[in-house]
Amino acid sequence: MYVELPFDELKVSPDKRRIAYFYDQDVGNYFYGTGHCMKPHRIRMTHSLIMNYELYKKMEIYRAEPATNLELTQFHTDEYIDFIDRVTPDNLHLFPREAQIFNVGEDCPVFDGLNEFCKISCGGSMEGAARLNNGSADIVINYAGGLHHAKKSEASGFCYTNDIVLAIVELLRKHPRVLYIDTDVHHGDGVEEAFYTNDRVMTCSFHKFGEFFPGTGNLTDIGIGKGKYHAVNVPLRDGIDDASYKSIFEPLVKTIVDWYQPSAIVLQCGGDSLSGDRLGPFNLSMRGHANCVNFVRSLGLPMMVLGGGGYTIRNVARTWAFETGVCNGVILPKELPYNGYYEYYAPTYELDVRSSNMNNANSKEYLDKLLTQIVSNLDHTKHAPSIQLQEVPADKEDLGDVNEDMPDAIDTKGGSQMQRDKEVERESEFYNDEEKDKGERNVFEQDKIVETDVPKIDESKDVEHGVTLFEHEQAEIDQLNKEGMDVDGND
Repeated sequence: MYVELPFDELKVSPDKRRIAYFYDQDVGNYFYGTGHCMKPHRIRMTHSLIMNYELYKKMEIYRAEPATNLELTQFHTDEYIDFIDRVTPDNLHLFPREAQIFNVGEDCPVFDGLNEFCKISCGGSMEGAARLNNGSADIVINYAGGLHHAKKSEASGFCYTNDIVLAIVELLRKHPRVLYIDTDVHHGDGVEEAFYTNDRVMTCSFHKFGEFFPGTGNLTDIGIGKGKYHAVNVPLRDGIDDASYKSIFEPLVKTIVDWYQPSAIVLQCGGDSLSGDRLGPFNLSMRGHANCVNFVRSLGLPMMVLGGGGYTIRNVARTWAFETGVCNGVILPKELPYNGYYEYYAPTYELDVRSSNMNNANSKEYLDKLLTQIVSNLDHTKHAPSIQLQEVPADKEDLGDVNEDMPDAIDTKGGSQMQRDKEVERESEFYNDEEKDKGERNVFEQDKIVETDVPKIDESKDVEHGVTLFEHEQAEIDQLNKEGMDVDGND
């Protein structure tokens, strides 16, 4: 079943898709601590490249409203979110029991602004999902998201809140089935666990397996209950290269999409599967990694692109900027434009991450066994599970453009520009000028029309019935009355 596909030069279709790109300038300010390999600063570096490549001309750029505690508790427990909201490096000693229960410590340290960082990450993913739902975007990008290890009431693997689960919950308000694809070198255990018993979400994770964090994601982990066969795990070995990755990724994702028929896809683009990562043992080049984005984009479904891991930050920034170009249907040139982090990309100063000469431990026989077993699992159950039609619950908080019409944004002309753009004036309405109240008609102009088109009305009224009569009607009545009087007189 496995066929080795050649990895040719990456080609993207130039079809124009509506891209919503989310970025918050504050996200690069947060610091996990000295010596910690997770650096949110890489998101700022990525944004700098995206701006200097002038990709902003092809996208709509938004700064999402940070998520609220109410929104975060759609997945996480109240106690956990309350702890994240209150804990700081200065008062951590007051929460020894909670720190142990919620797994806050070495891998997931408490740093200044922890709660704000979590809310920025989740806010971008949730608002992106809302834009996919209302049809205002075809592709959504949020590199501050993709924190796939966080559990319902536990931090894990540098992740505190799971923006992916919250975004998928938002997508499920409209989409009957959602496919989640994880290309991070670590298994997407938090997302899989959240939907392990659910058939409306299929999770598919390509990851390193065997004595490697988090230790989950075996081939035999396929879901339970209604979610059985809706968790797909692809445990890979060290050194997988572009051709091998493409040869298992493309046919497997195509098979899943044909079988499951999702109406939206969430793609986690963890950069730690790149060659030369500080924590990852894979051997993907920048183009091999971007090929996954390009292939999912070619399926034509609403798509969310999220960040994730990635600990050699100059390579992560290069790859995510390149993949942003792929989402917009362009291949960025190798020559880096000058930007605020130009010296980070020494000595080549190129937009490229090359594969190394690492040995590929993934044999054709092993990959064939993986592909055969996964397709066999899919054949064991019905495809495309249906859902019962029901009313979509109202939003707890509108994640769209509602803020534009809040009191601070309303101007003297009565509403925001967005609201005025939606107004359509009927041609039959008449207004004196722009300053006149929109609800007030030009009565004077209408009176002229009435006078020209309708016969004149006599001011005399039928006193008995209180009805206004036209002149010709009154004359006819007078004539009949006169004739009647003559008849009576003759009699």
